[in-house]
Amino acid sequence: MSAEPLSKTETERRLEALPGWTLEGDRITRTYRLPSHLAAATLTVHIARIQEELNHHSDLTLGYNTVALSVQTHDAGGAVTEKDLELAARVAAAAPAHGAE
Repeated sequence: MSAEPLSKTETERRLEALPGWTLEGDRITRTYRLPSHLAAATLTVHIARIQEELNHHSDLTLGYNTVALSVQTHDAGGAVTEKDLELAARVAAAAPAHGAE
């Protein structure tokens, strides 16, 4: 998967297909709200598995009933790349099974 930086316009266009994900500066972010702390912790583990499969890791924060992600590609000078959007899409596909909103 390419580590070439995407333009702001391209990133914003691609995020239209990923509800709740936003471009904040040089990274994409999303916070999920879950029905309980256990559900949030379980989603966090699921995300960690996805990140290991992709060999691409986000900043991942577990709150009481929230999970927050912030991702950019360090190999591309801290810009958003296809790798980040792939991670976001995989997380977006997995989150509903955990009751995430």
